[in-house]
Amino acid sequence: MRKLLLLLSVIIVGIVFTGRLFYLQVYNARSTNLYQDNAIRKVFDYPKRGFVYDRNGKLLVSNQPSYDVMVIPREVKPLDTIEFCKLLKITKQSFKDKYAKAKKRSPRLPFVFVSHLSKEDYAILQEKMRKYEGFYIQKRSLRKYETTIGANVLGDIGEVNDRNIKNDNYYQSGDLIGKAGVEASYEATLRGQKGIKFIQKDRFNRNLGPYQDGIHDTIPEAGKDIKITIDATLQAYGELLMTNKRGGIIALDPKSGEILAMITAPSYNPNSLVGRDRSKNFSKLYNDSIAKPLFNRSLQGVYEPGSPFKLMNALIALEENVMSTTEKITCHHGIKYGNRFMKCHCASGTRNDMFSGIEKSCNSYFLTTYRRILDKYDNASIGIDKWSNHVKSFGLGNFLNNDLFVGQKGRIPDRDYYSRIYPNRFYSTYTVSNAIGQGEVATTPIQLANMVAAIANRGYYITPHIIKSIEDETISDNFTTPKYTTISKQHFEPVIEGMLRVYEKGTASSLQVKDIEICGKTGTVENFAIIDSVKTQLTDHSIFVAFAPKNDPKIAIAVFVENGYWGSRFAGKIASLMIEKHIKGDISRTDLEDWILSHSLQNEYDKPISNQPFSINGQTQLQTVSPEEYKNLKTRSNQIHLDVKTN
Repeated sequence: MRKLLLLLSVIIVGIVFTGRLFYLQVYNARSTNLYQDNAIRKVFDYPKRGFVYDRNGKLLVSNQPSYDVMVIPREVKPLDTIEFCKLLKITKQSFKDKYAKAKKRSPRLPFVFVSHLSKEDYAILQEKMRKYEGFYIQKRSLRKYETTIGANVLGDIGEVNDRNIKNDNYYQSGDLIGKAGVEASYEATLRGQKGIKFIQKDRFNRNLGPYQDGIHDTIPEAGKDIKITIDATLQAYGELLMTNKRGGIIALDPKSGEILAMITAPSYNPNSLVGRDRSKNFSKLYNDSIAKPLFNRSLQGVYEPGSPFKLMNALIALEENVMSTTEKITCHHGIKYGNRFMKCHCASGTRNDMFSGIEKSCNSYFLTTYRRILDKYDNASIGIDKWSNHVKSFGLGNFLNNDLFVGQKGRIPDRDYYSRIYPNRFYSTYTVSNAIGQGEVATTPIQLANMVAAIANRGYYITPHIIKSIEDETISDNFTTPKYTTISKQHFEPVIEGMLRVYEKGTASSLQVKDIEICGKTGTVENFAIIDSVKTQLTDHSIFVAFAPKNDPKIAIAVFVENGYWGSRFAGKIASLMIEKHIKGDISRTDLEDWILSHSLQNEYDKPISNQPFSINGQTQLQTVSPEEYKNLKTRSNQIHLDVKTN
């Protein structure tokens, strides 16, 4: 019996020792424990981030090598901090702050101590890194923007924050992530997949080579290249035209929903947010609370749409059968409603049908149209819901469900909205500002461009999007499937005819482009600001929407120029130039280009903070740029036009 017990004891002890050896030599070698082994250095192998090309294959974003000094706090040994700080070009206090932050984050995990070393600094430092235990240099790719345009389109990359790490365990402290634009929208596609190498160290902190012959290492998977819908030449031209102005432009291909240009002004060089100066430059841009260069006005700017919204009311009136195209409304230099009066620039006694109403942008015609839509029903509350549903079918009043990183819903009021203002019954006369695109209606440039694209397509739109193709992938059906409006196809032709007349003999007759039938609509929107607690009227905004050619639309565009006086003065000229640039590749209306480049609106933007009068004897004063600046702008323009011809 004792022999049996002794034998069992030996077997049990053998099993325990064998199990422990298996744990130490096999299980403990797994990657989860390799991260905790002080004798093994973990080196991430960062993948090549995907390149970004424009719609014509022009390279916009590539990569360049970057070197980061990493630290693992618990492996740090006493060192000559003065010498080390000198090599890193940082102060001793900065060293202490960075080390404390790294230790607080995690004593055992790598932390970016100094990022984006130059090649020269790297060459000097790498020879001396053995002296500084716990520190090592990690190579990765940094973005290189092959252009100076499209900062709001392309976006930028920066270090992850705590929220990024919490939401996605792929990231660790010091990793880079898309922060805005395409870099953010397509982060998962562009970033690829990190690899990792486990390096065995000796007791002197020297690398001995791959741990266990590299069987636990993984190789990085490169990010995928993408092609975006932007035409880099059109984008550059639009940004040039918006120099010394503020506002936003969206140009779409109506047939595909592809965004041809997405311009916000003012903008900045995307390369300013690359490298060690990124934080300083970002802070400068972020803290500019006046010009707001980081604010994407083309996607986030919420403005009253003004007269271009009259197109919506014309279409709804035809669909609801409350107006015909030939019925004429008399304008008395305005129109009375209730005990109030809405002014109009038409001469007293002018009689307008739908075509001339659009051509002349008659407020009297469209106030009558709007009231008939609402008053068709027993209660204007029902009418406002019908009206609102029609408008929303064009993508207004909501997010467009696109692939852009930022956006705004805008505002299209309905019964619920007005019930909070008028808890009892309300009448169509209460909301007549909606007739002319003011009051409670608010849209973004991309929403208005999409509205015009739906008109150009005679009743449908494709969701505006920035992606054209992804390496080895197909794009979402959402970006290829038509979305139909509630307006019947036959009702679009008279409205389009009215838009054509705007160019032929209406408010944009001075903006015609030879051999291109452009259908457009001017807009002027009142502009108010609170200055010293007083509501003050500033110079009106300039708005313009258009598409061309009439019977084979290739571009739909919306232009907003803040404080731009009236629709045709700034926005209309810019729209005509961009349409011609896209369709012809060259510019015949050089008179329009010269005028736009030679005039600045900076004085208008300075007035609220400079105590300048908003007008002198009731007249505003146009500002021209200096001869030297004009010469520089023309040089840039000539280069843009030359690039098209050489390509």
